[in-house]
Amino acid sequence: MWPCGGRRQRRLGAAALLLFVVWLLLRRFNWSELTPLGLWGRTLGLQTENSQFLLEGMPFRIFGGSMHYFRVPREYWEDRMLKMKACGLNTLTTYVPWNLHEQQRGKFDFSQNLDLEAFLSLAAKNGLWVILRPGPYICSEWDLGGLPSWLLQDPEMQLRTTYKGFTEAVDAYFDRLMRVVVPLQYKRGGPIIAVQVENEYGSYAKDPNYMTYVKMALLKRGIVELLMTSDNKNGLSFGLVEGALATVNFQKLEPGLLKYLDTVQRDQPKMVMEYWTGWFDNWGGPHYVFDADEMVTTVASVLKTGASINLYMFHGGTNFGFMNGALEADEYKSDVTSYDYDAVLTEAGDYTSKFFKLRQLFSVIIGHPLPLPPMIESKASYGAILLHQYISLWDVLPSLLQPIKSEFPVNMENLHLNDSTGQSYGYVLYETVIFGGGQLHTRNHVRDRAQVFVNTVYVGELDYNTVELFIPEGQGFRQLKLLVENRGRVNYGLALNEQRKGLIGDVFLNKTPLRNFKIYSLEMKPAFMKSLQQVSGWSSVPDYFVGPAFFRGRLWIEQQPQDTFLKLQGWEKGVVFVNGQNLGRYWKIGPQETLYLPGPWLKKGDNEIVIFEERTAGRIIQSVDIPYLGRTQYVD
Repeated sequence: MWPCGGRRQRRLGAAALLLFVVWLLLRRFNWSELTPLGLWGRTLGLQTENSQFLLEGMPFRIFGGSMHYFRVPREYWEDRMLKMKACGLNTLTTYVPWNLHEQQRGKFDFSQNLDLEAFLSLAAKNGLWVILRPGPYICSEWDLGGLPSWLLQDPEMQLRTTYKGFTEAVDAYFDRLMRVVVPLQYKRGGPIIAVQVENEYGSYAKDPNYMTYVKMALLKRGIVELLMTSDNKNGLSFGLVEGALATVNFQKLEPGLLKYLDTVQRDQPKMVMEYWTGWFDNWGGPHYVFDADEMVTTVASVLKTGASINLYMFHGGTNFGFMNGALEADEYKSDVTSYDYDAVLTEAGDYTSKFFKLRQLFSVIIGHPLPLPPMIESKASYGAILLHQYISLWDVLPSLLQPIKSEFPVNMENLHLNDSTGQSYGYVLYETVIFGGGQLHTRNHVRDRAQVFVNTVYVGELDYNTVELFIPEGQGFRQLKLLVENRGRVNYGLALNEQRKGLIGDVFLNKTPLRNFKIYSLEMKPAFMKSLQQVSGWSSVPDYFVGPAFFRGRLWIEQQPQDTFLKLQGWEKGVVFVNGQNLGRYWKIGPQETLYLPGPWLKKGDNEIVIFEERTAGRIIQSVDIPYLGRTQYVD
């Protein structure tokens, strides 16, 4: 028999052990401490019960932030994640852009900056859970809302419906995508705790069977985690699907908005999937900013109700290349290259006042110190860069591009290119022969903007607002050239099916439709840009020259390269390439005046810069260490 002292010691020991286990459990399920790599015994996953989230049966709150791997150089993924943790967040949300992962039908790319598995695994390594938003439609101010343009080859295509041509394409894409996603789910040891079904479908709602189709497409391929939907207030009741938690998107917290969720689903936790920390910009408009104090006050009000929240965006990044989206409400407006968004971190990943105000708020909620914020990367000002050589577009055509011959104008997506998946982005040159001059009329068939030339002489521009142009009289037969730019497909609203680009129908001269075209694709892919460097005909830039033309220069860097910003004062409109990377568009109408150039895209020594300028070229560009995104206007 054990003496009483021994029993007491055993009881004290058992009590101490129990307290230690309870402490471990509490620590394990404290949202600020719980990490994907530190959790064992995964069976239940994220659940909803009595108006709260549970993870493995214990209370859990989602404090998330949005960051898109496809908008941030891979070398900076981890830095941005560490800053999320330092701000007090525990969950990362990201969209998945179908139009990057399957740029050509049936050819998938999950490599380099599109390595979704590496991105999600890195989130787990850095203690972040993941809410995945795989679409297929993502909106996100991204070309066609992330849908591949080759879908529009079908003249009867009905995007975001159960139209057979669309669902067959989605099925093939999900077959490949879910091979990456399924093993990274929570119950398989990964960081994904929830998956969103489509995106803001309540604002589209053209097919009552579509959301069920998308839900089943996910479930059939092995998605087992909590499903969610995401809509603004007006779309909430139309975007629901049985078996998925409805969440809401907003910037201003209207009275009763969160309670409105109870009218569409009872006894469920409240989640703000997109709390808009800023806003995006359009060419020709202001740079929108959202007051930091108002933002933090709203976040605090949301948290006070017990709701979970996701900050859209925590870090916006950049619409590199031709991937920006557009709006079409009263008129067509394309988005700028920067996706700074006036977010918590800047486009280049630097801290803002929003970061520190949010960090203070979250640290009070958590009750203990947060990780120290990582040091910011210094920026470089490399000074003036001389563009010393040029070659006219007209001199490039014979040696690099083979025209497609067609009696009728053909829209970009239906050009017989890229293994019959058409052209997605960039420019198309339409060339035909005319006799005499007169009135050129597009009947609104230009998408989105055309420069018009007779032979190589600039005549004027055509777009949505200008549909007529006078062609001067001339002797004999002459070449009429229309250089048409796809400025970005609309990514939100009811006009998605009408986003074909180039010439989408007949163009008339004196009421006679033009025929017999030579059509040149100017998608400006890496292979084209590489070939451009080898073509003969480059010459010194004269004192004055009018494009369209390519210009090139060199940036020599002595030390380890750093982020910088390129300022194109004196240039009119075009695209910048650095070491083959497409930085995106510039346009003198603003608001954006600098293009972000990430340090990892530079190298010690010689760096090649190529600019495609549509009209008026400068002689130099400036590398500066501070971005300028334009005159600001506060979001109302």
